[in-house]
Amino acid sequence: MALRNIVKVGDPILNRKSRVVEKFDDRLGVLIDDMFDTMYDSEGVGLAAVQVGMLRRVVVLDCGDGPIELVNPEITKAEGEQRESEGCLSLPGQYGVTVRPAKVQVKAQDRTGKWHIYTGEGLKARCFCHELDHLEGILFTEKTVKENA
Repeated sequence: MALRNIVKVGDPILNRKSRVVEKFDDRLGVLIDDMFDTMYDSEGVGLAAVQVGMLRRVVVLDCGDGPIELVNPEITKAEGEQRESEGCLSLPGQYGVTVRPAKVQVKAQDRTGKWHIYTGEGLKARCFCHELDHLEGILFTEKTVKENA
């Protein structure tokens, strides 16, 4: 396991769409382990593969209740609304208020290809949405709103 460099705003890879993972092998496992190490070392709660320069549909997160790995994730349900401040490891020092679903359900594979369903509310829902946006080349700054809007 190793720490990877986090791509910062201005690098065009952050605006590109990630590719579906088709090969579930040891290299994918290493990428996921490295992403967890990098996320924890940077004191983040989520990290998408594109943020370490890999255009793969892979996300890791830990919102305080344990690590979750998401391969080829998709949001299958979204409910409610929350308006909260967000930041991003690729945009150090930048924060903004976004409107996200209050609760989401995500379908994703793990490193072995097995499918799982995850549900998140509050911070976890926001994290799911934020990281899945990265897989589409979308940064949270494209979704910020005025705080009194």
